[in-house]
This record gives sequence, C-alpha cells and structure tokens, in this order.
Amino acid sequence: MTAKIFSATPLSLYANRIPKAESAAVSAPPAERPAQPPKATARPAEPRRAPQPLPADDGGLRLVPIQRLAQGGRWRVEAMRSYNGPVLYWFTRGQGRVTVGGVTRGYGAHNAIFVPAGAMHGFEAGPQSFGIALFFGNAEDLGLPQEPMHLRVRDAIPQGELSNILDQIQREVEAAKPGHERAARHYLGLLSVWLERHAGAAETGRSGAYHRLARRYADLLEDGFRSGQGVADFARALGVTPTHLTRVCRNTCGRSASDLLHDRVIFEARRMLLETRLPVARVSEQLGFTSPAYFTRAFQHRTGKTPSAFRRGA
Repeated sequence: MTAKIFSATPLSLYANRIPKAESAAVSAPPAERPAQPPKATARPAEPRRAPQPLPADDGGLRLVPIQRLAQGGRWRVEAMRSYNGPVLYWFTRGQGRVTVGGVTRGYGAHNAIFVPAGAMHGFEAGPQSFGIALFFGNAEDLGLPQEPMHLRVRDAIPQGELSNILDQIQREVEAAKPGHERAARHYLGLLSVWLERHAGAAETGRSGAYHRLARRYADLLEDGFRSGQGVADFARALGVTPTHLTRVCRNTCGRSASDLLHDRVIFEARRMLLETRLPVARVSEQLGFTSPAYFTRAFQHRTGKTPSAFRRGA
C-alpha cells in the first residue's frame, strides 16, 4: 500500500453545628450569651479533571463511541491524524464530512468508512453524529483492504449484519470468558469478509490527476510532517509548484496545502502535550520547529492558547 493518509461532583457544603448549651448550674444560671453564627466552612477544591485521553495507538483492539472520540474538543476528530492500525468508522446517525488522503466526501447515516493503517484522515462529528469506531490493532493477518473505503449502506440487511458483527466484537472484548480474545479475532475475520463482499459498492473516489496528486501529497505529508519542511518542499518533491499544489488541495478537500500541513503538525503537538511530560522545547524540536518561540506562536495561532496553557488546562 502506498497511501497513508490525532465530574467529579463537588462535595456538599456543610456548616458547623452550634454546640449545645451546657446544663444550667444549680446555684446560679450563667448569663445568656448571644448565639454565635455558624462558621462557614471553606468549599473544598474540586478535584482536577483528568484530561480525556486520545485513542490509544498501542496496537490493541478497542471500540469507541463516536461521541466519546470528540469529547474534549472537536479537534480530536476533525484535525488530520493517522493511527498505526486500521480503523472502521460506522456512522448510524448524523451527517458531516470526512477527509481521507486529502480527499473530502460527505457522510450520512449508515455509512461505513474504512481507513487503512497510517492513512491521514479527519472527520466532522456534530452533536447528532452517532456510531462506533473500531480500532483493529494488529490486523496483519485479517486480509483487510489496503485502500480507504467509503460504503453508503442503504439496505437494512447489510446494515444489520455490520451492526451485529460489531456488537459481537464488543461483547467478546468486554467478556472475561475463556477464549474471548480468540473469539473477537474470529469476528474481526468475519468483518474483513463483510468488507470484501461490499467492496464493489465502495466509493473509491475519482482517479483524476487532482485526486491522485492530493493522495500523493497526503502520503508525503504523513511521512514528513515532523521534518520541518514547508509546502514548497513537498511541492518540489511532487514536481509541481506550491500554487498548483494549493489549487489541487482546495479542489479535493476545500483546504489549502498549508492548512493540511499545519493541521497535522498541531494535532501531533496537542497529542504530545497531553500524553507525555516532554518539555515544550523538546516537543518543538521533535516536530521540526526552528525554535520554541516559533512553535509557541504557531501553536497559539491555531489553538488560541500557548502550549503551556493548553497542557495546564487539559
């Protein structure tokens, strides 16, 4: 494959109880003292919420609801990213746009989108978007497609087949029964067969020159976004001018070549700031920035926060 396309409930406020008056002495009752107002107790500090982790890219099989993927910010699904293993998105409600390999299409209810390992992609997830994301993990022996697939499943029978397979995988993943991992693996094999049988109905996209160039740019970008190269460098490697490359990207996905590059870099920066303890300067270096100051300006321009503020507020 050549295509590679990122509450705690606050404690209640309790007031100290007023101590009961002691019994009056037999000889002489003490003078009455005015009742003291109860001392207000300080509201305990709310525990800091742990940052919502991004989907783990550790090679493990897992299923995640679409809505949960988007918790913590729309950038978690909309920004360009890739995973080490294949992913299947099964949208059961809602609509939006999905970009895979530099090409954008609309999706709706009962759309299945298969993204191969390493494929750069992102999608819109509105409040009415529901479904499940299946991260295959190590899928080398499953016979999965080598190219992205977009299936608009209109018939009820194949819709039910796919939903049932995913439900069975979920049950086995959550089960503690003997052999549950092997059973889940067999259901993944059935899912691979389901994809193969419906491949003929998949939208593979037009194969025009613009789409081919957009996919090649997505390949190079995914391989080299940490290198510090700019659009001019990628365009030179593709044998075109930066202006033509931007024209192509606007045609295939509605975004400039520079926007796709910066989107991919800043997603990775967010991931590193959330999931590692690397100093900001080290994150900047690993992403190919010439200086931490330049990285901070670029990050703040895209997110509205400095890298340190983003990490603190996560």
